[in-house]
Amino acid sequence: MYQYRINGGKRLEGEVVVEGSKNAVLPILAATLLHAGSSVIHNYPALRDVHFMLEIIRSLGCGVIEDVVSKTITIDATSMNSDSIVQQNALEMRSSIIFLGAVLSRMGSIQISHPGGCELGPRPVDLHIKALRQMGAELEDVHDGVIRAQKVKLRGTEIQLQYPSVGATENIMIAAVLADGVTIIRNAAKEPEIADLQQFLNAMGGNVQGGGTGTVVIKGVKQLHDAEYTVIPDRIVAGTYMAAATVTGGILYLRQVIPEHLAPIMAVLQECGTEMIKDSNGILVKGPKRPKAPEIIRTLPHPGFPTDMQAPMVSVMAVAEGTGIMIETVFESRYKHIGELTKMGANIKVDGRIAVVRGVEQLHGTCVQARDLRGGAALIVAGLAAAGTTVVLDEKHVERGYVAI
Repeated sequence: MYQYRINGGKRLEGEVVVEGSKNAVLPILAATLLHAGSSVIHNYPALRDVHFMLEIIRSLGCGVIEDVVSKTITIDATSMNSDSIVQQNALEMRSSIIFLGAVLSRMGSIQISHPGGCELGPRPVDLHIKALRQMGAELEDVHDGVIRAQKVKLRGTEIQLQYPSVGATENIMIAAVLADGVTIIRNAAKEPEIADLQQFLNAMGGNVQGGGTGTVVIKGVKQLHDAEYTVIPDRIVAGTYMAAATVTGGILYLRQVIPEHLAPIMAVLQECGTEMIKDSNGILVKGPKRPKAPEIIRTLPHPGFPTDMQAPMVSVMAVAEGTGIMIETVFESRYKHIGELTKMGANIKVDGRIAVVRGVEQLHGTCVQARDLRGGAALIVAGLAAAGTTVVLDEKHVERGYVAI
């Protein structure tokens, strides 16, 4: 088994070019299926999840060309000839559900396995299914783990989401681009990745407005055309490197970032004593001698503190001066990294969705296991701050979201 070995106690210094956003590129890749032609996607991250997405796209009859050097993917969906995503790749990643709207819109039917990915507690796809049913899809969520729909023609409608789900918002946007009439999504997710998907859909000839706000309006068009698009940088990767600079007292310059996307993360780390200096090319991050514990952090949908940064932030709090409280409001089972952090000497007590973190002066290297993507990254961050050597097992989780971390 491949593993990460971190010799801790070293001050991080240097420059990092932040890769393209995983959470932005996955729905964009799915959306390329809407057009029976060619799409060129720049700045894609060569991640495990992207690999699984491309394998699914190939299995549907599409052509895929990857250029790792230029970070460019070319997808030719002209010959798409299948509506079936009932395979292991769908079970490997949560984001496979994003194909629901794209395949339904293009083929008028679909068979798709219930998605897999990190086990973070209940993340039902009922919001996706309910919305698409409102658009006319006769979806059956059957007991053999496969969602099916026969020939349908989607139509625009008004959809009120019970929760601002990122995935459901994206699925509806993709499905609505070629639907008859106008679709309005209320209580839509506001994440930057939603706005990025809107930009790509419009680059193909779609008519989408409001992406990144609580109300998204999609006016259906008759056809789309070839497009070329550059994906936004990954704000969670950038935030993780900021956390790493904070725990090591390091100085990192992050290139290819969008400061506005990082504002909730930067505000919390600045509370810890980290200095952030923005210029036209990036952000200079200067970690403190020892971070100070933020009083309370509550994960929330954007523009709140992102749940994907909860785990790396807990690693910062573990070595901070004072006591901090983390409240996880988005997912029920996202504290699996805490048991591993306590093996390293962290003082953390969990009660339901609340973690009370009493900072210690020094963590100690040991063997720990990554149990999900962001938890694995958090253990690497902790290992950087620990005395001795930390071994992080099960690297496949981390490689789902970080390129050559």
